[in-house]
Amino acid sequence: MKHHVFIIGSVWVEPNSSAAGSRMLQLITSFLSQGWRVTFGTVSQKNPNSIDLSKLGVQEVRLELNSTSFDEFITDLKPTIVVFDRFITEEQFGWRVAEYCPKALRVLDTEDLHCLRKTRHEALKKGIEFCNEMLLNSEISKREIAAIYRCDISLIISTFEMNLLKEVFKIDKSLLYHLPFLFDKIDENNSWKPYDERHHFVSIGNFLHAPNLDATIQLKKHIWNEIRKRIPAAELHIYGAYPTQQVLEFTNANEGFFVHGFVEDAFEVLKNSRILLAPLRFGAGIKGKLSNAMLCGTPSVTTSVGSEGMNDEIPWSGFVEDEIAKFIEKAVLLYTDKYQWNQAQHRGIEIINTKFDKEQLTPLLFKCIDEVFSNLEQHRNNNFTGKMLMHHSLQSSKYMSKWIQEKNRKHKL
Repeated sequence: MKHHVFIIGSVWVEPNSSAAGSRMLQLITSFLSQGWRVTFGTVSQKNPNSIDLSKLGVQEVRLELNSTSFDEFITDLKPTIVVFDRFITEEQFGWRVAEYCPKALRVLDTEDLHCLRKTRHEALKKGIEFCNEMLLNSEISKREIAAIYRCDISLIISTFEMNLLKEVFKIDKSLLYHLPFLFDKIDENNSWKPYDERHHFVSIGNFLHAPNLDATIQLKKHIWNEIRKRIPAAELHIYGAYPTQQVLEFTNANEGFFVHGFVEDAFEVLKNSRILLAPLRFGAGIKGKLSNAMLCGTPSVTTSVGSEGMNDEIPWSGFVEDEIAKFIEKAVLLYTDKYQWNQAQHRGIEIINTKFDKEQLTPLLFKCIDEVFSNLEQHRNNNFTGKMLMHHSLQSSKYMSKWIQEKNRKHKL
């Protein structure tokens, strides 16, 4: 069946700014590869980092919140699949989709589990150790898990989060589908620059994303100066969209510490760097900077949060250390030891080719979609909790939205 996919995004697609943008572009190109029609809509405004999806053959639409214009639009559009790119867009539009396009398959692409990332961040700020009980008592967990139940399928990006949802939240596996990043396999006979032709350390990450900002502060305050003492000729170059003024002022040529802001081609930067540093103290999902480093043959030093759900039984493409002293030690070792560096690079190839093979993963996704779509009524009947939550969403969100809608209408008069 040739589907029509309507994607409701929280923002326009920015594949060069964030892992979430890359993920969404991968989904769009996968749908298009099947000959499916794709429409992308969002309430946000475009900015210079947003790509023009119309060049791919995707219809772009600007949506309005709390407006009957959406009801009319989706009724005329008649999509067979609706994708929400985060749980927040499902909260905003899910009840309208259910009411005006009830036969459409509702898919939630979680990007990462927001409740996991935010609860970890709260624990860090309070100086306490994260535990599952904190997650279960979090308000945002209740919202995000409710959105998962209201949808027919939720795409989960990491194995860690799949296990968390099944074992801690007790969500039935029929509602979850593990879909990591989708990459072409790496050819072992590639043309990457060898160890001797690469220089310096690199760190990459969108600064609107709190874990990336925190990691940069960690590099500046606790990590880089110690590395620099041991490798005086080394430099650290940090790239990322939307840097704050505080971060830009971290630049210090005498310390070999440089903040460059947004870069058009992160892969070009990675291909010329020797090591990627990612001292992430909290976060969730799969880290695009780390998978991109592997795609460029660039080993990395990161934390357990950074590597989480990416490599499973395969040794990391570099080192994973949570203690600052050990992180520094392994960064110096990987930078200065050619044998260790080459071994790490080969492990990166193994991780990408084993865990993220697009040719293997994409057909399985479409098989899942077809199976659920063809048995949609029974699938929903089996998910009584989801039906119950959708009922309450229709009764609460619907009338709150209509109240706002009427208030806005009167304001315009």
